[in-house]
Amino acid sequence: MTLGGTNSYVLAAPGADGVVVVDPGPADDAHLAALAARPVELILITHRHPDHVEGLARLRELTGAPSRSADPEFASGADPLADGDVVEAAGLRIEALATPGHTADSVSFVLPGDGEHGAVLTGDTILGHGSTVVAHPDGSLGDYLASLERLAGFGQATALPAHGPAGAPVGELAAAYLAHRRARLEEVRAALARLGDGASLEAVTDAVYPDVEPAIRFAAEASMRAQLAYLRAVGAAG
Repeated sequence: MTLGGTNSYVLAAPGADGVVVVDPGPADDAHLAALAARPVELILITHRHPDHVEGLARLRELTGAPSRSADPEFASGADPLADGDVVEAAGLRIEALATPGHTADSVSFVLPGDGEHGAVLTGDTILGHGSTVVAHPDGSLGDYLASLERLAGFGQATALPAHGPAGAPVGELAAAYLAHRRARLEEVRAALARLGDGASLEAVTDAVYPDVEPAIRFAAEASMRAQLAYLRAVGAAG
């Protein structure tokens, strides 16, 4: 489920000797050697999923660089990331933006000086194509919707996702993701109205995702758990 591979980003200001690596990705020797071709000053992690951090330990060995992540398990030689932290490395000022939802530790990184409108490295919160899996309980749909609202505020900033092509305006992508999620929630509500509030996870999944392929059935059910948990929470709040 890596959607064609994980994008690792190598960032530096013009004229800088060192670089910042965002998401080392797989533990592939050739890939990690390419990331370490220039002096690595810092490694940043968008979230803890294996396709993003599998190569982290080896890259630290190759470079001696510290790493920062919202999850303390993947922070080494530096503090874990918190919302609003500003990182200065490789001639850049990079702001950490907490965007939980895909996972509880998901972070996006804002590059305000990159291009006219800046850029946002969105991790798996916004992808270059397709939609993001929000898998309960580590993933929270309520948090995810709030994170999309937050990213929508970056307007024409360039989205640099962890999977798929880069370059689309992050605000437009966030708005499209929000519309998709809200439409899907209406489908879940309609299914529950037909099947009853006590309907099983499997029955609601079949109703909302009738054509899901067996190979990704687990992802559909994980997404449905998150949607049902969100609707229960909204109902309880009301």
